[in-house]
Amino acid sequence: MPERIVRTSTSSGPGSGTRTSRTSPRPGSASQYARACTASTPLPHLPEPSRFGHRIPVAPTHGGDVDLVHAGAVGWTVALLCGAAAAALLAGALARHQVALGPAGRITSVRAALACSVAGLTAASYLGSDHAVLVVSIATVGLVLDGVDGHVARRTGTETALGARFDMEVDAFLIAVLSLYVAPTAGWWVLAIGAMRYLYVAAGWRLTWLLRPLPPRYSAKVVAVVQAVVLVVAASELLPAVLTQVTLAVALALLVHSFGHDVRVLWRQREEPLPVTEGALGGPLVPAGAVTAAAAVALWVALVGDPFRIPVEGLVLVAAALVLPPAIRRWAAAGFGALAGVLVVLRITNVGFDRVLDRPFDLLGDWSYFGSGVGVLGDSIGDLAARLVAVGAVVLVVVVVVGLALAAVRVARSAAEHRRESARGVVALAAVWAVLAVTGSHAASLSAAGLAVDTVDQVRAGFADKGEFADEIEQDAFADTPADELLTGLRGKDVLLVFIESYGRTATHGSSYSPGVVDVLRQSTRQLDAAGYRMRTGFLTSPTFGAASWLAHSTTQSGLWVDSERRYGQLQDSDRLTLTSAFERAGWRTVFDVPANTRDWPEGAAFYGYDEIYDSRNVDYRGPEFGYAPVPDQYTLAHFRNTELAAQDRKPVFAEIDLISSHHPWTPPPPLVPWDEVGDGSVFDGTTEDVSAVDEAQDPDLVKELYGRSIQYSWQTLVSWLTVDPDPDRVLIVLGDHEPHSYVSGDADYPGGHDVPISVITQDPAVARRIASWQWEPGLSPSQDAPVWPMSDLRDRILTTFGPRG
Repeated sequence: MPERIVRTSTSSGPGSGTRTSRTSPRPGSASQYARACTASTPLPHLPEPSRFGHRIPVAPTHGGDVDLVHAGAVGWTVALLCGAAAAALLAGALARHQVALGPAGRITSVRAALACSVAGLTAASYLGSDHAVLVVSIATVGLVLDGVDGHVARRTGTETALGARFDMEVDAFLIAVLSLYVAPTAGWWVLAIGAMRYLYVAAGWRLTWLLRPLPPRYSAKVVAVVQAVVLVVAASELLPAVLTQVTLAVALALLVHSFGHDVRVLWRQREEPLPVTEGALGGPLVPAGAVTAAAAVALWVALVGDPFRIPVEGLVLVAAALVLPPAIRRWAAAGFGALAGVLVVLRITNVGFDRVLDRPFDLLGDWSYFGSGVGVLGDSIGDLAARLVAVGAVVLVVVVVVGLALAAVRVARSAAEHRRESARGVVALAAVWAVLAVTGSHAASLSAAGLAVDTVDQVRAGFADKGEFADEIEQDAFADTPADELLTGLRGKDVLLVFIESYGRTATHGSSYSPGVVDVLRQSTRQLDAAGYRMRTGFLTSPTFGAASWLAHSTTQSGLWVDSERRYGQLQDSDRLTLTSAFERAGWRTVFDVPANTRDWPEGAAFYGYDEIYDSRNVDYRGPEFGYAPVPDQYTLAHFRNTELAAQDRKPVFAEIDLISSHHPWTPPPPLVPWDEVGDGSVFDGTTEDVSAVDEAQDPDLVKELYGRSIQYSWQTLVSWLTVDPDPDRVLIVLGDHEPHSYVSGDADYPGGHDVPISVITQDPAVARRIASWQWEPGLSPSQDAPVWPMSDLRDRILTTFGPRG
């Protein structure tokens, strides 16, 4: 099937305070896409030019790096909870009406179970385990049975108002779940289809005239079936995207009309007394025992995240309830449940951070990601919708915490009321748990307690690290170096610190795409060597993996290991000497060229102190965007040359330049054009800008190929620029910021999993002689055994090597 998941991308400038992103893909021509994917990107013959001179991230929502075991556990949990809730509601209704479940009702119960299965699969799909064929198949069986239960009821003479209501609620639930499944690809507005029934019911809580019974209407049943059929077709993605959107819009219009008809009929009858019918499902729908059972299941799942493990923490709760006095029991249980709710939220948050940043959520430093996440979502669905989603998320967190607190109170009270049975159950489960624990079984769980302990340890370590990092910031051997002793070995030269986005070790070794990248690096080495350049290459170990470029940028600039948002924030509040401020103090003009940024970046002026910051808004680019990149690398370099390097009488320039054409999500790169034709960028119109990004789950090999081609493009562009416009007084330090996401590069735990290549390129033999002590390898393509430094060493190495005693 075609693309299922809407992905977002993550990146920024060195610690960019403005981290925004756009979603991808955009629809494009299939034939154009095929040509773009198969065409090579050779370096064209480029004539001599006339004198011309980060938005952030969140993580992909689906990919090969996702913990599929966890996704499966979440899916099972959601399905079981939905099933338990449906069973409890049905049991309450049957008890209230004192009826048994007839043959048609049993068929509807099967449909309810199928709908709960679809709910579980939908939840798993949001974590990366997407089974579209299974979703479509199960939903289709449910739709077929929808026509069977009514026929059976009529043939057996067992039609009841309760059965009709049960049938209607199962239909509404399946439609709601399918709208959740379809929304990421078809558009979040589709949720209106699934929410319509529940909004109507909620309105009835306030407008009681909406609760009046309505006579059966065949057209309403047809409209409900249309919703389900259209959503199933949309889930299958068999139709073109545009046609799918049209059919969904028509279905929503029919649904609005159907509900509007019912509202008009009820409005006319609003003054009449509200009849009480046998089929009304008011009153207590759920028996007390069912509520207690649902509370116990919710707590069980919250504590272990997996219904097939035994939570010893839950046994402790029940045991405590048996001995504590009522007042203390209530407060203790409420606190226990609230803590379980907090741990649920933390566990889910940790999963997201581990997928994107290869580390857990940091309670002390990572809160800024949530504000950025709302901005990222706003780029996808609109600011208002993003704010509503954020409010909904906060409400959901409150509901989880309060709901689990109430669940714990209910379980504890029930245990105290049934002491003998509860004590026997605790002893039996404790014995089973002990046996499982001794045998090393995964089913014996201490996950909630372990997570709580780990979180406390993390917070304690975070506070300790905050003090240690403050000392590291202050202990700077170069802080008081006089200006005339800084960077004396680079005086009079333009020094460019060039980051190639997501350029990691796997681009040069051990991957399906490394042979192509290595061929380009070797070809580029020959071209630069022929043009009189000298090159030396090694590796740096980056503090981040897969995303969070700003951590790598600030580590490079500051000479400190900045591996968390907390450290990043501390650094931004300091006056630490950076490479930029060192060059500025020594007399260079300082520039930052960050085409990924679409908003102001306060740190650029407040911390780094750049004289000039270029972003996507002030470089006069009039061409198309390519995937994530609002400005392609070739235009970035051409504009920088025109604005900063073309003048004859100027100060030397130190610039950080971010080349972002290799940023996730990857699409075919733009072509290289003659440099004197770059102009305002409109020359790139009609090339590869409309090609859709590839779903990494559906075609992981093509995603890897496109990533490799994007690295090749960045290097080809940079080398072409250097050979077309050589300058003996120009020194480049070219490096990656981090590896690409793990669904491209693999697990970050492999040896060298955080390493990125780094190269120095210069035509000045004196510069090459100074860095000879680094023992880096010649050329641009490092061997596996090339020297590896921590990225935090680079600042001090540069300041020492090019100082007066270097």
